[in-house]
Amino acid sequence: MMYKGVLTKMQTEFGNPIQYYLNFEDDFLNMNQLLDKKMSLTFEKFECLNCHLDKEIYRQGFCKSCFFEIPTAGDWIMRPELSTAHLGIEDRDLEYEKQVQLQPHIVYLALSSEIKVGVTRKRQVPTRWIDQGAVKAVEILEAPNRYIAGITEVALKAHVSDKTNWRKMLQNLNEEADLVAKKEELKEFIPDEAKDYYLPNREVVELDFPVLSYPEKIKSLNLLKTPTYEGILKGIKGQYLIFEDNTVFNIRGNEGLVVSLGIG
Repeated sequence: MMYKGVLTKMQTEFGNPIQYYLNFEDDFLNMNQLLDKKMSLTFEKFECLNCHLDKEIYRQGFCKSCFFEIPTAGDWIMRPELSTAHLGIEDRDLEYEKQVQLQPHIVYLALSSEIKVGVTRKRQVPTRWIDQGAVKAVEILEAPNRYIAGITEVALKAHVSDKTNWRKMLQNLNEEADLVAKKEELKEFIPDEAKDYYLPNREVVELDFPVLSYPEKIKSLNLLKTPTYEGILKGIKGQYLIFEDNTVFNIRGNEGLVVSLGIG
């Protein structure tokens, strides 16, 4: 079977294990069903997720001109503390920024290799944790907007990482960690304007990924350097495909690439 489409972040469904879906224009693939099967990936061309032109992808699935112009790629996306919609100040499109920034956001701790702190929109729980390959997570507070969540993250990342070691995450090398104890330890560092939004007594959420075997050493597949690859799919974690020969492929990191995907 051969499928073709532009890569976008895999859709997920929380379950035991998590279910992954790849959404092409004409096909919707349940990736879990492809475990232990031979799969091929071939780079065909680029397609910017905004303008849909065959232009080299710069970041986040967008060509360079779109990346620096569209509201969905503003700096506040990656750095929530830069949000200004609560002040009525526009970055690129105030109406869009109000829609995204002025809604409940969760500050959380997650374990994907080491403990890390992060921010996500409330309706993105637990999707955000799945995308990071976190094996467990706990909510710290629910802020009314992205700015307050962002300044809380900045304050807490002075005491705990805000990065995921993606290699350790894919090898399932997780430190021993008590998220509840760490949350309690970090409570005193929450900024004053965020303290009222603290969430006590939140349960730790555990996540189970569809992985048959983890890689011992990691080889990252770059389809621009190796336009065709074939291997046996052994797992899916975060937004990565894991193959039998220790090759891994980051679907999200390759958004905007049009590929042919063969099975069997």
